Amino acid sequence: MRYLPHSKKNREAMLATIGVNSIDDLFAEIPESVRVTEGFGLPDHATELEVDRYFRSQSAKNLAASEAAFFVGGGAYRHHVPETVNHLIQRSEFLTAYTPYQPEISQGTLQALFEFQTQVAQLYDMEVANASMYDGSTGTGEAVLMAHRATKRRKAIVSGGVHPQYVEVIENLSDFGSHQVVKLPANPTGVEDIISQLDKETSCVVVQTPNFFGELSDFTKLAEAVHAVKALLIVVVTEVVSLGAVKAPGAMGADIVVGEGQSIGVGLNFGGPYVGLFATTKKLLRQMPGRVCGETVDADGKRGFVLTMSTREQHIRREKATSNICTNAGLCTLAFTIHMSLLGEVGLRKMAMASHNAAVVLAERLAKIDGVEVLNTSFFNEFTVRLTGKNANDIVNQLADDKILAGVPVSRLLPDAGHDELLLIAVTETNSDEDFDRLETALKGAVS
Repeated sequence: MRYLPHSKKNREAMLATIGVNSIDDLFAEIPESVRVTEGFGLPDHATELEVDRYFRSQSAKNLAASEAAFFVGGGAYRHHVPETVNHLIQRSEFLTAYTPYQPEISQGTLQALFEFQTQVAQLYDMEVANASMYDGSTGTGEAVLMAHRATKRRKAIVSGGVHPQYVEVIENLSDFGSHQVVKLPANPTGVEDIISQLDKETSCVVVQTPNFFGELSDFTKLAEAVHAVKALLIVVVTEVVSLGAVKAPGAMGADIVVGEGQSIGVGLNFGGPYVGLFATTKKLLRQMPGRVCGETVDADGKRGFVLTMSTREQHIRREKATSNICTNAGLCTLAFTIHMSLLGEVGLRKMAMASHNAAVVLAERLAKIDGVEVLNTSFFNEFTVRLTGKNANDIVNQLADDKILAGVPVSRLLPDAGHDELLLIAVTETNSDEDFDRLETALKGAVS
């Protein structure tokens, strides 16, 4: 009990107050047969030096993105993050700050979140954005629940191009709410008939661009059809850098836009923490989960920031809460905001085009290899190839031994869909010509 401040007398007083003689008496109702009498299988205690040595040996087994020719994407992307970002977010007033319970005294935190919301709304071409979600997948699940509340319907139609892990989150949340999820088959070409699935029971349609296979889409006509049955269009963007080069979802008629902001300011970090982006229209503002920071003036007319809206259940009556999200990804939103501020519009567009142009070069080179077929008709910085007659997972493992991380085998995320030959390859501004040479040479040898 070394980490607890209570003395022996403190503990005795507490036990006497509740009428028991010892701590063991508190567990008297638990049958002996289910009590743990042995250890928990944990190793014995070790010195700091031994622990450090052990974890260094374990981490040495990893192949870091910076140590390989790296082409992995599938919802998380390696972009260059200036060291300025890391330097600023490690300032103590940012690094140690927590979600503001007395928000108006946290003016710096609120202003940073306000700027973040502004950037997200501009990127998505939407009217309002919240102060972040946990990540893109949970944000997508929340968007579907929001659509159900707004339309008072329970049926969601989910495109086969939506990231499989995002779909799993939607299904998980829907199971607990007895909501219907119509999941369309995954198709690498991006061709699917969503409009024929629409009916008066449809709450929302969930689509993604670039989709899981890298294919780009313009959902303007789909938005018109969705609105014709009084449903909502939810557009997912897992690669936010793409918005520096392609049409924004708001310009397509999206009602809710969600996505992952990791690409800007946040490293890969072994899968997290990341930052979920969420934006919508003014009409749907009060159905939006999370919190909204606003700008105002104080009694003296000075500019200030406030927590304008908060749907957290501790702040309002629980039965009226639109979500049970308990915080925002504050440090990651700050990293996002700093990186976006450093880039500016021109910088973001240059970063996006550098990634796209590099991806086009690699796709053209790989398409010339016998046994490699590029399936996309359009893409931003990620595309799908078919390795004819080969198992993509086996080839990825084979190339990893040579420090080439060739991409994401589609079968890892869609194991039951017969996609064993498909490999998802992502390219960013961090890839070099040498990376391209190594992947091209390795794939030639692997598929021959």
